[in-house]
Amino acid sequence: MAAIECRSIFISDVHLGTRECRAEYLLDFLESSHCDHLYLVGDIFDLWSMRRRVYWSAEHSAVIQAILDKAHAGTRVIYIPGNHDGALRVFAGTEFQGIQVRLEAEHLTADGRRFLVSHGDEFDALVRHNRLVKTLGDGAYQVLLRLNRHYNRWRGYMGHPYWSLSAHVKNRVTRARRYMRHFEEAAAREAVHRDYDGYICGHIHKAGIESIDGVLYCNDGDWVEHCTALTEDFQGNLHLLHWSDHIRTEVIHPVPSKAAAADLPLAARIGVAVP
Repeated sequence: MAAIECRSIFISDVHLGTRECRAEYLLDFLESSHCDHLYLVGDIFDLWSMRRRVYWSAEHSAVIQAILDKAHAGTRVIYIPGNHDGALRVFAGTEFQGIQVRLEAEHLTADGRRFLVSHGDEFDALVRHNRLVKTLGDGAYQVLLRLNRHYNRWRGYMGHPYWSLSAHVKNRVTRARRYMRHFEEAAAREAVHRDYDGYICGHIHKAGIESIDGVLYCNDGDWVEHCTALTEDFQGNLHLLHWSDHIRTEVIHPVPSKAAAADLPLAARIGVAVP
């Protein structure tokens, strides 16, 4: 497979240190791609889960080494800690092995658009203000992820491709859909308020590119359920890639007008995979 040459790559929600991390897919993606800018948009490590139990494989170490190799080769690497690796926020403003740690970042695309980049947990009032609800929700989600792992082990044995059971269930729970929509709208409002052209984040494990309130909301997804990354080409177009079945481009987006967005295929407007 030919290497992917792009200007920028955004990945988040890798959750290294857990069994749910699809490190083998991410390693394949990192080794198959070259970029000028690499943004690690939070939850690269799952320090929350690692307090209880640590799962660490050779692929997890290889992912870290692949990122370090890119930094040493000249790629500008920015690490924005999320809520699961929030302990690393104390290092904001420092640099380690060529990796810059920031609380947030501004990304200027090749065509001159300004994007605010952050993990996104700052919009999650449940995480910030209601620990009991968060703990109960996180527990149910962890059960879903374990089921997802076993289910896909069976699918692989039967010769079927990866498919996210956890994402399927989550996207059909009304409360979860409502929360994700409120999150997307809050991120778009923040971009409008701060006079950015768009917002790039992670956190909710729902990849997508969508024009909301005149700005471009971009979520790079995760490497637990979906195995997705957001990339920018050298013309400034944003691409959403799904990697679990090898490379597949799902959405390609310059910033569209609202009228133009209405004419896009439904899959492109809502971020659903297009084979």
